[in-house]
Amino acid sequence: MAKGTGFGKTILIGDQFVLDEVPAVVSSIPFVTESTVARIDGEGWVLQDDRIEVPGYKEKKREQQGQSIDRILDVMGIDVKKTPIKITVGGTLLAGSGVGASAAICVSLARALNAEFTLGLPIEEINRVAWQGEFPYHGVASGVDNTASTYGGLLLFWLKDDQQHFEKIQTPKPFEIVLANSGVTVNTAALDEFIDQQKSGDPQLFAARLATLTTQVFAVKTALEAGDLEAVGKVLSDNHRLLIDMQMSHETLDSMCRTALENGALGAKVTGGGRGGYMVSLTPGKELQETVAAAFEKQGHKVIRATIGGS
Repeated sequence: MAKGTGFGKTILIGDQFVLDEVPAVVSSIPFVTESTVARIDGEGWVLQDDRIEVPGYKEKKREQQGQSIDRILDVMGIDVKKTPIKITVGGTLLAGSGVGASAAICVSLARALNAEFTLGLPIEEINRVAWQGEFPYHGVASGVDNTASTYGGLLLFWLKDDQQHFEKIQTPKPFEIVLANSGVTVNTAALDEFIDQQKSGDPQLFAARLATLTTQVFAVKTALEAGDLEAVGKVLSDNHRLLIDMQMSHETLDSMCRTALENGALGAKVTGGGRGGYMVSLTPGKELQETVAAAFEKQGHKVIRATIGGS
């Protein structure tokens, strides 16, 4: 029997358009999915999914999850007809759209299989396997979620000519954020089709918006490295307004962002694929973090308190 873990993540900015070569600022969060692999009698694989979840999330993702497991086993060359296994999934990460739940399960499973079958895969290969496992969930997976889940930390991630790149971002000190779930589960693969419609509908407008997004991403990176969290927060909120214009938000998420700002957050925006899932709010300091988190919990939203950044 062997275990593996994968971090959850939040993307501060650049979320929806990485496949269009817009960079993203992404961070792991200190909550993990844990997968355990044990050999059993019989044939094939069986799954026991004990993750805590946004109600209905696991059922809506069940078919994609099965396809993902099959793909990971195939990529890793594991024949479960000869060596049947039971996969048990748990951990501290809340399973819901927007926090890299699918990436975390892919990374944790790749690590558990690597250990159980003594494959000796390096971390780069674990990341590649997890990326392959993301395709059934996303249609086309950029690699941003699994990279954050595999390596951890605060990163700038980008694609160039179909090649994945990332670099670490260091901030003067760690800072607090609050993630809150809208309760709306999203079909991530369908989001790609929606973006393609925007791209073909008005190519010039779409290109102009991507240029603005790219400028915002580098503004956030620069402000993070300087420790100017007020500037970070302003850009995050500006980015959310742009995402509203692009119909990538949701009325529940818009209301939640207003709640965060009204309670002192420096910035707030939708995070993840968009049109549902989570929002992220910038809440430096434990007191402010607790104030904003409590406001969401009073409204009945599931909340993740996290500290990210630093060296």
